[in-house]
Amino acid sequence: MSPTGPVVSDFPVLPSGHVTFLGAGPGDPGLLTLRAVEALASADVLVAEPDVLDVVRGHARAGVSTPEMTVVDTSSTTAGVPVLRDAVNLVMEGVKGGRRVVRAVNGDPGMDGDAGAEMLACAAAGVPFEVVPGVANAVGVPAYAGVPLRDAQGADVRFVDARTATDRCWSEVGASDATAVVSTSLDSVAAAAGELVSAGRKPDTPMTVTVAGTTTRQRTWTATLGTIGQVLKQAKVLPSPEGHRPVIAVVGERSSAAQRDQLSWFESKPLFGWKVLVPRTREQAASLSDQLRSYGAVPHEVPTIAVEPPRTPQQMERAVKGLVTGRYEWIAFTSVNAVKAVREKFEEYGLDARAFAGIKVAAVGEQTAAALIDFGVKPDLVPSGEQSAAGLLDDWPPYDPVFDPIDRVFLPRADIATETLVAGLIELGWEVDDVTAYRTVRASPPPAETREAIKGGGFDAVMFTSSSTVRNLVGIAGKPHNVTVIACIGPATAKTAEEHGLRVDVLSPEPSVHKLAQALADFGARRRDAAKEAGDPVTRPSERRPGARRRRTTT
Repeated sequence: MSPTGPVVSDFPVLPSGHVTFLGAGPGDPGLLTLRAVEALASADVLVAEPDVLDVVRGHARAGVSTPEMTVVDTSSTTAGVPVLRDAVNLVMEGVKGGRRVVRAVNGDPGMDGDAGAEMLACAAAGVPFEVVPGVANAVGVPAYAGVPLRDAQGADVRFVDARTATDRCWSEVGASDATAVVSTSLDSVAAAAGELVSAGRKPDTPMTVTVAGTTTRQRTWTATLGTIGQVLKQAKVLPSPEGHRPVIAVVGERSSAAQRDQLSWFESKPLFGWKVLVPRTREQAASLSDQLRSYGAVPHEVPTIAVEPPRTPQQMERAVKGLVTGRYEWIAFTSVNAVKAVREKFEEYGLDARAFAGIKVAAVGEQTAAALIDFGVKPDLVPSGEQSAAGLLDDWPPYDPVFDPIDRVFLPRADIATETLVAGLIELGWEVDDVTAYRTVRASPPPAETREAIKGGGFDAVMFTSSSTVRNLVGIAGKPHNVTVIACIGPATAKTAEEHGLRVDVLSPEPSVHKLAQALADFGARRRDAAKEAGDPVTRPSERRPGARRRRTTT
């Protein structure tokens, strides 16, 4: 080994901690293995490049140390200790005192990067380590691009790193008929193709090139070895200041355009790459954002409503005590926030779900029912039809003095709730304790960058789940741009949006956030299909200039 190269044997022996070398995959956090998630959850120190850190951070425990990485010249020294890369020093520092270190790398530790050198450093210093394999870039990216590497005939597959490939490597791959998976950069793709042609591959051999693979920024081009340079120029991808971006190129018959049209499952998702604004409270946005991601969208959560305790809590305190003393026959929950408010008050008094014994529980819809079940309470009544106050009243039994020993209903609600449910219950013969359990107030404005994206057309769609989200978003951030698709949960919300000068493109068939997300996905699928039928490129709404007004769609 040269004097200027890494000298792993000179690392001092350290008190034994433990290091996990962990493959974070090509970029999709969903590709992390179960073992990777377990290791991250127990880590004391997490060492990773910024892009990898974004993938794994969500599974690390609160308070985990994440020292910042920098790349250091391999010939430099710090305090007389030879440096492989800054990562090695951070790992060695991290294991002191017996701490558990996770060293997360892009792709797989054995195929991507130089994790092997870092493992040697641990071995030389007597630090125990383990390796958690990850999905390698050269395997995961083609799978997401719809490019199978092998077929029933079991053709050979060769992996080539263009940055380090020798003339002999190019000659061997070029002289074979194997599928070649080439790791290179965007501005070096044409040069790699030229190497293969020079080595004997036919210029008309199919080639696919994928950038930002397995993420919602993924983009794939189909060409041949002879035309890839021209295809990238025509697509205005090159020349570009981002030409250094890594790509995975697949060369061989299995990357043909005909197969990609059928197998491109990821980029053909109905909302692929769409930036969707979700203006709700942060707790409410979580499940909706997960659903949007399943359609390929990139949800951006902007709280428009903040939930605060009531100004005068005495009424709520009396009602909760009334639950315990048998004052109520029913309790009706009209939102997830109402469940949360009652649950917090229970915890304050040292109560749990057993306090609901003997009380009938109603939930206005599936999400509210799920929040109750999470609390340990199975609701007795959920609307069989419309999930709303009106739907709840349709199924609510009238008061019967023979079968109902108590005639009173506890209704914990927001301070701005409508009187529909109260009036309906009274008409059915019930007495109602209508109690303000929480207040909804307008949230603080989002960052300037988000406000500019809203007003400037940076978002592809906005999902409005209530009239208050319309009013509050416009109030704190401004009116969404004309190119942005507006999706509303129901007629009342749509009316409020139109009163604020917005064109409503998508209307949910039912007052459910999940049905609204499905309706938006159906809209995106129809939009994609129409572009393909017309022979136009598939673009996102934010990539279009303002044009003809789109008609509202209901699914």
